[in-house]
Amino acid sequence: MKLFDEIPTQRPLTPLLDTLDAPEGLRQMTLAQLRQVADELRAYLLYSVGVSGGHFGAGLGVVELTVALHRALQTPYDRLVWDVGHQAYPHKVLTGRRDALTGIRQYGGLAAFPRREESPYDTFGVGHSSTSISAALGMALSARAKGEKRRACAVIGDGALTAGMAFEALAHAGHVKANLLVVLNDNEMSISENVGGMASYLTRILTSKPYAAVRENGKRVLSHLPGALELARRTEEHVKGMISPATLFEEMGFHYIGPIDGHDLAALNQALEALRDQEGPQFLHVRTRKGRGFRPAEADPIGFHAITKLERKPPAPPRVDAERAPAAAAPTSQAKPDDSLPPKPRSEEMLRPKPRKYCNVFGDWLCDMAAADARLIGITPAMREGSDLIRFSQTYPERYYDVAIAEQHAVTLAAGMACEAMKPVVAIYSTFLQRGYDQLVHDVAVQHLDVTFAIDRAGLVGEDGPTHHGALDLSYLRCVPGLVVLAPADEAECRAMLTTAYHHSGPAAVRYPRGTGPGSELPQDLEAQVPIGRAQTRREGERVALLAFGSLNTPAAEVAERLGATHLNMRSVKPLDREAIVAAAQTHELLVTLEENVVAGGAGSGVNELLAAEGLTPAVLNLGIPDAFVEHGKPAELLRDCGLDAAGIEAAIRARLNVNDN
Repeated sequence: MKLFDEIPTQRPLTPLLDTLDAPEGLRQMTLAQLRQVADELRAYLLYSVGVSGGHFGAGLGVVELTVALHRALQTPYDRLVWDVGHQAYPHKVLTGRRDALTGIRQYGGLAAFPRREESPYDTFGVGHSSTSISAALGMALSARAKGEKRRACAVIGDGALTAGMAFEALAHAGHVKANLLVVLNDNEMSISENVGGMASYLTRILTSKPYAAVRENGKRVLSHLPGALELARRTEEHVKGMISPATLFEEMGFHYIGPIDGHDLAALNQALEALRDQEGPQFLHVRTRKGRGFRPAEADPIGFHAITKLERKPPAPPRVDAERAPAAAAPTSQAKPDDSLPPKPRSEEMLRPKPRKYCNVFGDWLCDMAAADARLIGITPAMREGSDLIRFSQTYPERYYDVAIAEQHAVTLAAGMACEAMKPVVAIYSTFLQRGYDQLVHDVAVQHLDVTFAIDRAGLVGEDGPTHHGALDLSYLRCVPGLVVLAPADEAECRAMLTTAYHHSGPAAVRYPRGTGPGSELPQDLEAQVPIGRAQTRREGERVALLAFGSLNTPAAEVAERLGATHLNMRSVKPLDREAIVAAAQTHELLVTLEENVVAGGAGSGVNELLAAEGLTPAVLNLGIPDAFVEHGKPAELLRDCGLDAAGIEAAIRARLNVNDN
């Protein structure tokens, strides 16, 4: 296998890979040819992700496994389900989407994750972790009900296996004895240590067909001898348990094989061919290395989980022979700066604070508040880097809890801590909080516990698409009794709102977008707060009042200037500022609500409900994300398509005013 130190900037030669438009071709190849395909596939992945940007290390780590799975299984007749989908880039290449991979995650290009509408080989749409075993089990049981012999296979990582949903599915699969193959892609992050040659020897024995036959025949023979079958079972269990995690999965009803080297195509082919024809639940444990084949990614698998596209360097200027180069002109006295001249005034843009990422604002605030309050506890469901908890985890390790991919547990853990007078802060993405919604309602809100939710990635997050957009949180949070919901317009408000939510006696959430803010001067202390339920008037105007929530205050300011309109930064989604809304309704022809959330049930719906309760009937225009799942693309492109950029907002308002005028 070739090792790379740099990402290729030119498309590599891939003669054998180019002949494959579907996995059927793999089933006719020799082992040597399969190895060549794997090498070419890895080189092409490095090149294509360099062009497009995207998920990186996970795909490199499953190149050989992907080749072996598509060779052993009769895909797409046999159902192959990938968990999350970070690792599915090689799968996309081998299933007819090779040339389109350079446009993955880009507007109008391939989706970031497997998607049923994209290919018959994408048997289940994913994006969140730990769903693959449940989905594949559903497919296996359906095949059994219809009398079909198709196999179902779930490929799940050791990180995704930390979620309770995965173990619920494993327990059910063992109970119903479905023909299900679960492949655990263990990339040296958890589960077990590398057990070396003894495990490899045991694996060769366990994957052989003679062993399977002896195992089953032995059961039948020993079943007639009192106590012999139980003794044999325990002996096998204890031997395997000493050198592998077999005991756990065998007890759940699976036939366990492994661990085997996930980069050894010969071993993978042998194991998969043996398991393919066996009845009942099968569990194959493979060890892989994230970023395999690219030295920087192998050394830093977290940093190379995903990359941005490489900017192509312009061609170097032609070399000039020093002896033939014309002599440089002698410097003149005018070239020297004149110290007597006054300095040029700095532009307004130069004086504006440099925009900061909202997640960094949160990370700094968390450390500052932890230094001020020993009761603070930081909790995250496996989003340490994304939510910028790195410094906090290093400075306050005894007050930091990464609960792995277990959003439900994260929320209820915080509830338990709040019961003991601690001050838990749950850092979680908007789209991931959906997975812990029952716990948010029953365990936190019903008991009115003092838990702060820092909700990152709110709104349209970009290239990861509909599974990752935080488009629903205002709707599903606004209906929870007693929950305070705040949405900052900029970085300074984000910090102040986090302090406000933290000091509020009860559950409170601050939802902020991905990426950078518009640029605002951050308070250095923890004194700044915002009044809950009070809007801020940013511009007084006529006819139209823009009621903007969170990130859409930036385009609202631009539109308000163009239209001579009033601009209210609403700040608080729940509770709403009743006085400000009533006053705006009584003094303006048109109220326009703006939110980076679905219109249905969102902040604008809350404004409508308040107006109806007050008996007011002004003209209202609710602008937000439409009643559809938004595709992937850059946030600016998606906001434009949703009519939520300045031009779209202005056009919608002018169209409504024209209707009213007529």
